[in-house]
This record gives sequence, C-alpha cells and structure tokens, in this order.
Amino acid sequence: MEERLQKWIANQGILSRRKAEEAILQGKVTVNGKLVTELGTKVDGAKDIVTYEGKVIQKQEQKVYILLNKPIGYVTTVQDQFKRDTVMDLVKDCRCKVVPVGRLDMYTSGALILSNDGDFIYEVTHPKHEITKTYTVTVKGIVTQEEKEKLEKGVEIENYVTRPALVKILKTDTEKNISRIEITIHEGKNRQVRKMCEAIEKKVLALHRSKIAGIGVKDIPLGKWRYLSREEVEKIRK
Repeated sequence: MEERLQKWIANQGILSRRKAEEAILQGKVTVNGKLVTELGTKVDGAKDIVTYEGKVIQKQEQKVYILLNKPIGYVTTVQDQFKRDTVMDLVKDCRCKVVPVGRLDMYTSGALILSNDGDFIYEVTHPKHEITKTYTVTVKGIVTQEEKEKLEKGVEIENYVTRPALVKILKTDTEKNISRIEITIHEGKNRQVRKMCEAIEKKVLALHRSKIAGIGVKDIPLGKWRYLSREEVEKIRK
C-alpha cells in the first residue's frame, strides 16, 4: 500500500515527519536509486527501496500485541505435529505474524498474549520479571482455610516448592462437593496450578486464566481477541 514518503520515513522511526520533509527538500532521500525532492511522492514500503543520506532505511514491522480468550481444546503452539487445532487458528484475521507469549495447556481456557515483539516476549516469559497470572479454579472437594494457607505459603510439586501465592476461596458447595478458588502466581512452571491443587489432594475440574498482569478477559468472548493498548503493554512490562 502506498503512502506519502515523509510519513513512511517517520513510521520507520528514522526522523520525525517534519524532519523527513526537510530531508526530502534538501535532496537527502532517494527512492529506488532516484533522488526525490517533492513532498507529494508516494512509496510502497513492501517494494520500494528508500535511502536517507546514502543508507537504506529498513522497514520496521509494526509491533502487535494481542490478548486472546483461549477456549479449551486449542494447543498453544504455532504448528502442531498432531494436526490439532492451535491458537493460531483463532487469530487468522490478524494481518501481522504473531506467536504465543508463554503457554496455556490444551485443557485450560483464558488469557493468552500473542505478539511479534521479541523484546516484549522475552520480558514477559523470563521468570525474573515475575509477571502475575490469575487463575479461577474449580476443584472436587471443599477447600479449607488450612489448605488455602498451604497454597499461599508454597507447596511441594515434583521436588520443587512453589513461591508464595495469593489465594481466595470464591465459593464452596457442600451438596455438589466442589470449591471455586482464585490463585495468583508469579511463576510459570508446567501445569503449575493443577499440580498445586493436587498437592492439597484436590482434583481440578475446570481451570481458567482470568488475568495476566491484572489485565483480564472478562469482556472478551471465548475464542475472540483484541489488541492491547499502549498503556496495557507498558503495565505488563512494569
């Protein structure tokens, strides 16, 4: 798609639009080897080669950040060797190439971020950044106050003691013998929340990640997604 040369240059982060206009008028810009001095010139960033002061301006891919409310039954991977449905099938209408940021197992629903920003992906997935993740869990049995405190202090799972977590008992139903709890963790061990519940002898019946860094998917229908705002991206990074 064509756009005005000065706007395209500005979008690549090289110069402001005003400075780009000045550079064009001063004869510092070429398009496909030809000197351009008119502000009305248009370029197609996908095809045309633009230089500034003799150096080729590399096209910057637009940074995209997506928040998906993943349904159960989708694998968190770009391509699955067993031909199962993946989360990529749910974001086909996004024009940019994105990848999942972290993982969410096939039988867990909820918040999943996808992006094409490598630095952001590193920040969010590296343990040292301690991004909070909140889960709503339905378990078989009645969770007691003592068991809640155990989860909060840390439980042993596969020779590893989980770090302190925030746990709330949302609902208990003695007739159905089930409990619904909310667990917020700073870690991301494989199937960690399920294993934490197993550590207090509670079988998980349903697991949903409701929030990442306090940003929730309550208003996003299952299987749908939206773009994260700049403020939300910064909140996650902090």
